[in-house]
Amino acid sequence: MDEQNWLEVMNRQQWMKQIQETNQYTSKYGLQLSEEDTELLIEEKNHTLKAERRVEFGQSVIPQIIYIFCDSAYISQDNYLDTLIRLQEIFFLYKNEMQDEITDEELLNFMKEQFEDVCYGDLEYLESTCLEIFSEAIRAGYKGYKITQGKGEFSKIDIVQRWDKDLYLQTLKELCWR
Repeated sequence: MDEQNWLEVMNRQQWMKQIQETNQYTSKYGLQLSEEDTELLIEEKNHTLKAERRVEFGQSVIPQIIYIFCDSAYISQDNYLDTLIRLQEIFFLYKNEMQDEITDEELLNFMKEQFEDVCYGDLEYLESTCLEIFSEAIRAGYKGYKITQGKGEFSKIDIVQRWDKDLYLQTLKELCWR
């Protein structure tokens, strides 16, 4: 076995163990990963790492993603594996987009908060709007997230007008009186 294959086998075994250990915690949320799920998750991670030209040694980011997102109202056993695969793809994409200026914890905190409070579980909106705006701000020199560890940051940089109850009622009233 050559050195590269040996390293891949060792990392894979370590990652399998780390991910399978998360089942003890996530079971209280009704979420479990089988060994086959875990293998697929690692395979997809390796594919994403190659596509994004990144490497990961030792501790995998997957357990962090699992622990942070497992209590989401938008994740169920039915979409758990697919959601984890997409979250890790988005994570590695935006680590690159933010030129590694942000720590894993800061990025994951930001992702979770937006996933819950702005995107309402919509991964496409998380990726194409929230994280795109945030990464542009970071590339432009924004550093406010460092103090908050990525929490409560989106409202400071958000350029998208959100739904507003009062504005809606005013517009409805105007439409009705025409």
